[in-house]
Amino acid sequence: MTLRAESLYEIAVKDIDGTAATLAPLKGRVLLIVNVASACGYTGQYQGLEAVYKKYQAQGLTVLGFPCNQFGEQESGTNAEIKEFCRTTFRVTFPLFDKIEVNGANRHPLYVALAGKGSPFPGNIKWNFNKFLVGRDGTIVQRFDSGAEPDSPAVIKAIEAALAAK
Repeated sequence: MTLRAESLYEIAVKDIDGTAATLAPLKGRVLLIVNVASACGYTGQYQGLEAVYKKYQAQGLTVLGFPCNQFGEQESGTNAEIKEFCRTTFRVTFPLFDKIEVNGANRHPLYVALAGKGSPFPGNIKWNFNKFLVGRDGTIVQRFDSGAEPDSPAVIKAIEAALAAK
Protein backbone atom coordinates (compact mmCIF):
# COMPACT_ATOMS: atom_id res chain seq x y z
CA MET A 1 0.00 0.00 0.00
CA THR A 2 1.36 3.38 -0.97
CA LEU A 3 0.66 6.38 1.19
CA ARG A 4 -1.78 8.80 -0.43
CA ALA A 5 0.21 11.85 -1.49
CA GLU A 6 -2.13 14.21 0.38
CA SER A 7 -2.00 12.33 3.67
CA LEU A 8 1.71 12.86 4.37
CA TYR A 9 1.21 16.60 3.94
CA GLU A 10 -1.79 16.70 6.27
CA ILE A 11 0.02 15.26 9.31
CA ALA A 12 0.23 17.78 12.14
CA VAL A 13 3.76 18.72 13.17
CA LYS A 14 5.31 21.53 15.19
CA ASP A 15 8.34 23.47 14.09
CA ILE A 16 11.36 23.84 16.38
CA ASP A 17 9.76 26.96 17.88
CA GLY A 18 6.60 25.02 18.80
CA THR A 19 4.39 26.51 16.10
CA ALA A 20 1.74 24.11 14.77
CA ALA A 21 2.19 23.28 11.10
CA THR A 22 1.84 20.62 8.43
CA LEU A 23 4.08 19.67 5.54
CA ALA A 24 1.47 21.02 3.08
CA PRO A 25 3.63 24.01 2.04
CA LEU A 26 6.20 21.47 0.82
CA LYS A 27 3.90 19.72 -1.69
CA GLY A 28 5.73 19.23 -4.96
CA ARG A 29 9.18 19.22 -3.34
CA VAL A 30 11.47 16.27 -2.71
CA LEU A 31 11.86 15.74 1.04
CA LEU A 32 14.72 14.17 2.96
CA ILE A 33 13.27 13.50 6.43
CA VAL A 34 15.83 12.71 9.13
CA ASN A 35 15.60 11.91 12.86
CA VAL A 36 18.47 13.93 14.30
CA ALA A 37 20.40 14.18 17.58
CA SER A 38 23.00 16.59 18.92
CA ALA A 39 25.22 14.18 20.91
CA CYS A 40 25.51 11.20 18.58
CA GLY A 41 28.41 9.68 16.70
CA TYR A 42 26.49 10.62 13.54
CA THR A 43 25.89 14.25 14.58
CA GLY A 44 28.54 15.35 12.08
CA GLN A 45 26.02 14.42 9.38
CA TYR A 46 24.40 17.80 10.03
CA GLN A 47 27.22 19.21 7.90
CA GLY A 48 26.41 16.88 4.99
CA LEU A 49 22.66 17.45 5.35
CA GLU A 50 23.20 21.21 5.16
CA ALA A 51 25.51 20.87 2.15
CA VAL A 52 23.00 18.68 0.29
CA TYR A 53 20.19 21.09 1.21
CA LYS A 54 22.12 24.10 -0.11
CA LYS A 55 23.18 22.29 -3.28
CA TYR A 56 19.71 21.00 -4.24
CA GLN A 57 17.30 23.43 -2.58
CA ALA A 58 16.77 25.50 -5.73
CA GLN A 59 16.00 22.29 -7.65
CA GLY A 60 13.25 21.34 -5.21
CA LEU A 61 14.84 19.50 -2.25
CA THR A 62 13.98 20.26 1.37
CA VAL A 63 15.76 18.55 4.25
CA LEU A 64 13.65 18.20 7.41
CA GLY A 65 15.23 17.49 10.80
CA PHE A 66 13.15 15.86 13.55
CA PRO A 67 15.08 15.68 16.84
CA CYS A 68 14.59 12.47 18.80
CA ASN A 69 15.85 11.41 22.24
CA GLN A 70 15.01 7.70 21.97
CA PHE A 71 18.51 6.46 21.17
CA GLY A 72 20.96 6.67 24.06
CA GLU A 73 19.34 9.93 25.22
CA GLN A 74 21.51 11.74 22.69
CA GLU A 75 19.03 14.60 22.22
CA SER A 76 18.25 15.63 25.78
CA GLY A 77 18.18 19.38 25.21
CA THR A 78 15.17 21.63 24.83
CA ASN A 79 14.00 22.70 21.38
CA ALA A 80 15.66 26.10 21.95
CA GLU A 81 18.96 24.41 22.87
CA ILE A 82 18.74 22.10 19.85
CA LYS A 83 18.04 25.02 17.52
CA GLU A 84 20.95 27.03 18.94
CA PHE A 85 23.32 24.05 18.70
CA CYS A 86 22.37 23.34 15.08
CA ARG A 87 22.58 26.99 14.00
CA THR A 88 25.88 27.80 15.71
CA THR A 89 27.75 24.49 15.38
CA PHE A 90 26.66 23.40 11.89
CA ARG A 91 25.05 26.58 10.48
CA VAL A 92 21.89 24.59 9.78
CA THR A 93 19.36 26.50 7.67
CA PHE A 94 17.03 23.62 6.74
CA PRO A 95 13.79 23.31 8.74
CA LEU A 96 13.96 21.77 12.20
CA PHE A 97 10.96 20.49 14.10
CA ASP A 98 9.74 19.69 17.60
CA LYS A 99 11.41 16.76 19.35
CA ILE A 100 9.39 13.59 18.66
CA GLU A 101 9.39 9.84 19.19
CA VAL A 102 10.01 7.73 16.09
CA ASN A 103 9.32 4.29 17.63
CA GLY A 104 7.02 2.75 20.21
CA ALA A 105 3.58 3.53 21.55
CA ASN A 106 4.12 7.29 21.22
CA ARG A 107 5.52 7.15 17.68
CA HIS A 108 4.70 10.41 15.95
CA PRO A 109 2.10 10.05 13.16
CA LEU A 110 4.71 11.19 10.62
CA TYR A 111 6.85 8.18 11.52
CA VAL A 112 3.82 5.92 11.52
CA ALA A 113 3.46 6.97 7.86
CA LEU A 114 7.19 6.71 7.11
CA ALA A 115 8.01 3.44 8.91
CA GLY A 116 4.68 1.87 9.88
CA LYS A 117 2.93 -1.14 8.39
CA GLY A 118 1.60 0.81 5.40
CA SER A 119 5.02 2.16 4.40
CA PRO A 120 7.01 0.68 1.53
CA PHE A 121 9.92 0.66 4.04
CA PRO A 122 8.34 -0.53 7.31
CA GLY A 123 10.21 -1.25 10.50
CA ASN A 124 11.50 0.43 13.60
CA ILE A 125 14.06 3.17 13.33
CA LYS A 126 17.31 1.67 14.59
CA TRP A 127 19.24 4.84 15.49
CA ASN A 128 19.64 8.57 14.93
CA PHE A 129 20.06 9.97 11.42
CA ASN A 130 17.83 7.45 9.66
CA LYS A 131 16.71 9.08 6.39
CA PHE A 132 13.53 8.86 4.33
CA LEU A 133 13.42 10.24 0.81
CA VAL A 134 9.97 11.37 -0.29
CA GLY A 135 9.22 12.13 -3.94
CA ARG A 136 7.49 15.22 -5.28
CA ASP A 137 4.18 13.33 -5.27
CA GLY A 138 4.44 12.47 -1.58
CA THR A 139 5.42 8.83 -2.01
CA ILE A 140 8.21 7.38 0.09
CA VAL A 141 10.85 6.36 -2.45
CA GLN A 142 13.81 5.25 -0.33
CA ARG A 143 15.03 4.71 3.22
CA PHE A 144 18.64 5.00 4.34
CA ASP A 145 20.08 3.79 7.63
CA SER A 146 22.15 5.99 9.90
CA GLY A 147 25.47 5.03 8.36
CA ALA A 148 24.51 6.40 4.95
CA GLU A 149 26.16 9.81 4.77
CA PRO A 150 23.82 12.45 3.29
CA ASP A 151 26.39 13.29 0.59
CA SER A 152 27.29 9.67 -0.20
CA PRO A 153 26.98 8.56 -3.85
CA ALA A 154 23.95 6.34 -3.08
CA VAL A 155 22.02 9.12 -1.32
CA ILE A 156 22.95 11.73 -3.95
CA LYS A 157 21.91 9.38 -6.77
CA ALA A 158 18.51 8.81 -5.12
CA ILE A 159 18.00 12.54 -4.49
CA GLU A 160 18.90 13.43 -8.07
CA ALA A 161 16.56 10.74 -9.43
CA ALA A 162 13.71 12.01 -7.23
CA LEU A 163 14.36 15.59 -8.34
CA ALA A 164 14.37 14.52 -12.01
CA ALA A 165 11.02 12.72 -11.69
CA LYS A 166 8.09 14.96 -12.49
